Amino acid sequence: MPASAARAATAETLTFHEVLSDDGTRLRAWTNDPDGTIDGPTVVLCNGLGTNPWTWPALLRPECGVRVVSWNHRGTGGSERPADPQRVGIAEFVEDGLSVMDHFGVDRAVLMGWSMGVNTMFELAVRNPERVSGLFAVAGVPGDTFATMLGPLHLPHLFARTLTVNMSRALKLSGRLLTPVASRLPIGPKAIDLLTHTGFMFPVPDPELAAVAVAEFLTTPVEWYAHLALRTSEHARVSLSGIRVPTEFVAGTYDVLAGARDMFSAAQRIDGATYVELRASHFIQMEQPDRVHALLCDFLERVG
Repeated sequence: MPASAARAATAETLTFHEVLSDDGTRLRAWTNDPDGTIDGPTVVLCNGLGTNPWTWPALLRPECGVRVVSWNHRGTGGSERPADPQRVGIAEFVEDGLSVMDHFGVDRAVLMGWSMGVNTMFELAVRNPERVSGLFAVAGVPGDTFATMLGPLHLPHLFARTLTVNMSRALKLSGRLLTPVASRLPIGPKAIDLLTHTGFMFPVPDPELAAVAVAEFLTTPVEWYAHLALRTSEHARVSLSGIRVPTEFVAGTYDVLAGARDMFSAAQRIDGATYVELRASHFIQMEQPDRVHALLCDFLERVG
């Protein structure tokens, strides 16, 4: 099945909404429950930076049993850029998450974060604990994310942060040259096969849907994405002493964007938190969708 067919096949399980955030920025929110028929708990997904619904294949199945509400980050996937281009940090993403919850009538729910979305998730939980009943963190840490990158190389945090922030600065400067190239790349199953043999991402069971996810990701201009990354790099590590809800971390052993050792350390600082490590990259939920979905369902049952 080609990527276009994979997109069409999942269209019936998605619906998009326009949501107005507190500062007037119009967001493109989405849910996997277009007709309100999912009989299961609601999860608010704080997704990876600039990513989209197609990065979560298990959640796009009609029988997934979990109602998900989420949104696309500012300036990506149909969400508009804010009037003030500096308002694209974790604090603004928390505002957006609360606006999305209000739009869908979600007073309190389990938050699920992936990658930089874990920063958003924990920041929201600290600022608005009354809105959160549990935290499910996938391949992400609660703040200071850039210091944890390149984890498998076991670099000192300061060195890793300096290197990755400077890489983002270089992308921002060169973005106008790179965007025309990136946006025209032919993304299909063969490209996914090549990508999954680089070590950055591992083989996935649904390469057609992965191609949709990557192609959609590449619609964001490189310079804007780098700008988002630099703003989010300013988010300091969140204090975990006030976390009082069930929490689970799902880490990838070979994740180069969110070090497993730092996720394990975060889990140890939260009373009762659980930690699961899978032999995966940063894209755990795409590589092992059934396993991650089972972990989420078990966690939701524990939260009650």
